[in-house]
Amino acid sequence: MSDGTIELGGAQATRLCNCWRLICLDGMVIGFTDTDQSLSFDGTVFEPGSGLNASEVRESSGLAVDSSDVEGVLSAASITSDDVRSGRFDGAVVETWLVDWSEPAARRLLRRATIGEISLQGGRFVASLESAAAPLDKPQGRFVRRSCDAELGDRACKVDLDDPRWHETVDITGVGPERCISIDGGDDFPGGWFEGGLVLWTEGNGRHRSARIRHETADADQRVLELDGNGSGPAEGTRCTLVAGCDKMFRTCREKFANHLNYRGFPHLPGNDVAYTYVVRGVMPLDGKPVVTS
Repeated sequence: MSDGTIELGGAQATRLCNCWRLICLDGMVIGFTDTDQSLSFDGTVFEPGSGLNASEVRESSGLAVDSSDVEGVLSAASITSDDVRSGRFDGAVVETWLVDWSEPAARRLLRRATIGEISLQGGRFVASLESAAAPLDKPQGRFVRRSCDAELGDRACKVDLDDPRWHETVDITGVGPERCISIDGGDDFPGGWFEGGLVLWTEGNGRHRSARIRHETADADQRVLELDGNGSGPAEGTRCTLVAGCDKMFRTCREKFANHLNYRGFPHLPGNDVAYTYVVRGVMPLDGKPVVTS
């Protein structure tokens, strides 16, 4: 991963600096450095104006999760508060390089991490970096609950989202307050069809970003969508793809998607009120039959 070697002794130690390469899921690549001049290697320019600083790095043997933090000043040219709020950097990869600023070919890749959490603090951003072992520290397996634990269109759900019945490409005709957008299109779908679904940016600076549709209002003239999250939604004139919504209930899976054979929930699972109750004549027959039927 290196074009040269780094010797930490002698005069070269006074010429060492840190460089960070941020690789976003949408393909955007940004470079930062803690020295006072721009550096360039591997097709990336590392700018000094970010004020980026790193915390102490904790590394351990075995499968323990290592972590560190990086902190920097928000800059309109690279990282903006709107980008952070909209989740553009969630899951991005951060490479940390040790570089000889007088000869960038002499460098060493120290670590490669993923942004686990990024927050705003008084005009600055603070990003928590997680090592490759981080996924091993997260709960695995299924959740036993009434609602479905699959995501619409994933391998467990098996609904084919490429089917035109489940998506529509539209143009954003208006942008309102509180992340509300108006769309031109979707007339072939009933009202509420996309509620709980996704808006996928297909062009512009936000390409590959998405937002959950919290609420949908449809009338004869237009369809208004209220989006979850913070930051700005797609700009007026942006072309987006709407994906049908699923509330993860058995009735919806059966009647809307005809996919009830792949339902990943347990709709007949009794709740706590049933588990702790006792037989009362005329209230609820506890005879072994399904308590929840849809």
